Amino acid sequence: MELKDIKAVYFLGAGGIGMSAIARYFMHKGLVVAGYDKTATPLTGQLTQEGMSIHYAEDLTLIPEPCKNPEECLVIYTPAIPDDNRELQYFREHGFDIQKRAQVLGTLTRTHRGLCVAGTHGKTTTSTMCAHIMHQSSADCNAFLGGISKNYHTNYILSQSDYVVIEADEFDRSFHWLRPWMSVITATDADHLDIYGTKEAYLESFAHYSSLIQPGGALIIHRGLEMQERLQPGVRRYDYSLDKGDFHAENIVIENGEITFDFVSPIERVNNIRLGQPVPINIENGVAAMAMAQLSGCTADELRRGMSTFQGVDRRFDFKIKTDKTVLLSDYAHHPQEIFQSASSIRQLYRNRKITAIFQPHLYTRTRDFYKEFANSLSQLDRVVLCDIYPAREEPIPGVTSQLIYDQLKSGVEKEMIRKEEVLDYVRTHSFDVLVILGAGDLDNMVPEIQQILEDKMK
Repeated sequence: MELKDIKAVYFLGAGGIGMSAIARYFMHKGLVVAGYDKTATPLTGQLTQEGMSIHYAEDLTLIPEPCKNPEECLVIYTPAIPDDNRELQYFREHGFDIQKRAQVLGTLTRTHRGLCVAGTHGKTTTSTMCAHIMHQSSADCNAFLGGISKNYHTNYILSQSDYVVIEADEFDRSFHWLRPWMSVITATDADHLDIYGTKEAYLESFAHYSSLIQPGGALIIHRGLEMQERLQPGVRRYDYSLDKGDFHAENIVIENGEITFDFVSPIERVNNIRLGQPVPINIENGVAAMAMAQLSGCTADELRRGMSTFQGVDRRFDFKIKTDKTVLLSDYAHHPQEIFQSASSIRQLYRNRKITAIFQPHLYTRTRDFYKEFANSLSQLDRVVLCDIYPAREEPIPGVTSQLIYDQLKSGVEKEMIRKEEVLDYVRTHSFDVLVILGAGDLDNMVPEIQQILEDKMK
């Protein structure tokens, strides 16, 4: 089905962060947009207010009539929807065009110049940062992001620009549907081994992704990755890192809550970049974002302005309280390397303060595969409080619990295990200097209450 022929769009898994961006795109186009999800969330509530019809039971009678015509309705689903879902079965049995979210994004990269960001970690912040730089520049852009931009309070930007910034997700090989004009690859630390099976298969998936970049475009790849890219003739290759490569930073200054540096580039050096969200890991993310924006025509002044006004992404190093007495932040980090970088950045910012993490591991398979690495990353902190594993799409695995991580934490680290239901009481009955809520599960839903408890203590 051509996008121009669509009159209605139905989403299975409507509340996913990436799915909601596409839903907003089609609502902006004036189409009938509806969908199903298992549970209501603040995001589904927002979508409903914006005009989307969403229900939370597998009930064919709740599907709106405009979404029951296979000639005019496109069905978009997330791989998290099980095959036995009644609504998915209905659409399959009645000959609907059913596409994954990534297929729809792939279509957009064939009609726009796709600026894509892939990688095990860092891709949400880097893509959102690039989208902000581009959107406030003369080049402008559309964007489909994996997190809520604090600048725009949404994960989606629509404009008349020929550019579209897309977060390229490797889960379920989704990014193989894309045809990037340019792409950043931030990292290839093995993940999603429940899908890929082996690290080698994971690396091969990234190699194949790199072969999809269009001739005339460019790959901007982090130095030292294990993957071997396979570029088509006519694709330019650049590398980057914090302090080495075609694109990197020099003269980094971190002081008084501010971070400045110079952006070194083969196109044009840009001095005195100031981070609007002054977090050490954002120096490297910023180098990658500026590299792609600069290659797309952004000027030195546009890069400086974009970086200095970037406010960050919800749940990515997201400060909720920031005082001399108490600091509270929420971070989506859920892979050992992400947690390592998050913990390192917190330690750099708060060298002489006691740092506590409340961490909810995400997925039984990821915990099974990386519990030693999780423990190593968390051991940079002073106190670690572990909750039960958030299962998401998985069934429990015998013997796989948060205890695996707990037992591997280094000596000298204060450690406790509590149930998620005990978190608020734990916060009420303990004191905190710097507290970070870590993980990609549902613990973040408690952050507003945690913030309120800590603010009440400060009165």
